[in-house]
Amino acid sequence: MTQQASEFIGSIPEYYDKYLGPILFADFAEDLAKRLTQSELESVLELAAGTGIVSRIIRDALTGDCELVVTDLNEPMLDVAKKKFLGHERVTCRQADALALPIGDSSFDRVVCQFGVMFFPDKLKSYQEVLRVLKPGGRYLFSVWDTWVYNPFAQLAHEAVAKYFPENPPGFYKVPFGYRDAEKIKSSLKDAGFSNVSHELVKFDMEIPSVSDFARGLVFGNPLYDEIMNRKGDPAEIHLSVAKSIEANLGNNMPLQAIVFTAEKD
Repeated sequence: MTQQASEFIGSIPEYYDKYLGPILFADFAEDLAKRLTQSELESVLELAAGTGIVSRIIRDALTGDCELVVTDLNEPMLDVAKKKFLGHERVTCRQADALALPIGDSSFDRVVCQFGVMFFPDKLKSYQEVLRVLKPGGRYLFSVWDTWVYNPFAQLAHEAVAKYFPENPPGFYKVPFGYRDAEKIKSSLKDAGFSNVSHELVKFDMEIPSVSDFARGLVFGNPLYDEIMNRKGDPAEIHLSVAKSIEANLGNNMPLQAIVFTAEKD
């Protein structure tokens, strides 16, 4: 089984990077980078790197001689990520399936993945692959979103879009927020062979500089856009509806909450 091919293609990567990245992902990336760089490292692998939002922050935090390999299933996302690095930086971007990594055993000190595991159709297999490519004593650091209760923007976006398609509402926003049971995730990591498994909640209160731009990212910056188009919906009209709902319910500030996991290879 291969990694779920969520279609982050066409114009989606640019919208994702510009309108969602600074609000939803950058602060969590800073937190992940701090956890990652508590030890000196020779090599780091990033899974489901998307447009390189986390990659850029990690690269800045690592020592210059540490190798960073940035991977994603979607080449168009990586094309955006590549533009964030200079030729002399020790960064390699390559397309890779997280369930069948084209990487040798015991190759990396750390593996990181921010908000990507939720999209893998076989989580246990993905954990086993990470364990395989980690060096003994290496660690896996990854994050998943907590529920809609703690990330209300997602429920607001889902409900605003669903009103246009009552018989067949798009389901994208259920996927990133549907894998959050910390105890089950830790149990799965242990089943894969990891030890010293732990988790921590990470919270931010985020300012929304432009509700319209944020709503544009929520509609045009992920596979929801394709779901709307396949249903012959009007994404411009839906964008306005999402913006109106965000403005009415959240204004210019919103809570965000993620769960960060750490697991070690003996």
